[in-house]
Amino acid sequence: MPSLIRFVVFCAVLAGLAYGAAFALVQYVEPEPREVLIRVPANKLNVQ
Repeated sequence: MPSLIRFVVFCAVLAGLAYGAAFALVQYVEPEPREVLIRVPANKLNVQ
């Protein structure tokens, strides 16, 4: 039984670290907007 509790605590700590890392990314990293240009070949267009 103690090994099961240790495993559950270990999983909870890992989940907390993952949650903390995701929260830190949301709070401290600002994405830079940029223009995206995608060229589509003419033969891929559905022209009727």
